[in-house]
Amino acid sequence: MFREINGLPGHVLVIHAVVVLVPLLALLSVAYGVLPPWRTRFGWAVAVLAVLTPIMTFVAKESGEELEAVLKGRGYPPEGLRKIQEHSEYGGTLLWFTIGLAVAALLLLVLTSGHERVRRLPSWPAPALTLVVAVLALFALVYVYKTGDTGARMVWSDIV
Repeated sequence: MFREINGLPGHVLVIHAVVVLVPLLALLSVAYGVLPPWRTRFGWAVAVLAVLTPIMTFVAKESGEELEAVLKGRGYPPEGLRKIQEHSEYGGTLLWFTIGLAVAALLLLVLTSGHERVRRLPSWPAPALTLVVAVLALFALVYVYKTGDTGARMVWSDIV
């Protein structure tokens, strides 16, 4: 299903969305938490990114596994497969951090919505959740970098 898009490996096309969406989700969700006056301006963007980013990250991961299977089927050299496996592990970790960040960002949106039930909560959950969002955002940024770097090095070193 994720193998090709218009005859090109799907992974090569989808990863560009992930490289843009993960940093956007990370930066906007942290900004949403630490800049309350701006929440009305980009809360909608955080919500859209929190839904879209994990989906695109999942598609990138699955399309990468499809590409890896194709390369294994073609008898790819073991050294190349080892590097692909390292890249794949970073991508799997990125997916989990992206899901965690998206869930935390959505919870932060709910917590700061101003709904009657939310207003009755103590004041500490929003700052605490903002800290969680910031930590998850940092890890997501690190892993989007590591995943992208290992992938780019393989392409530019003619391993893939």
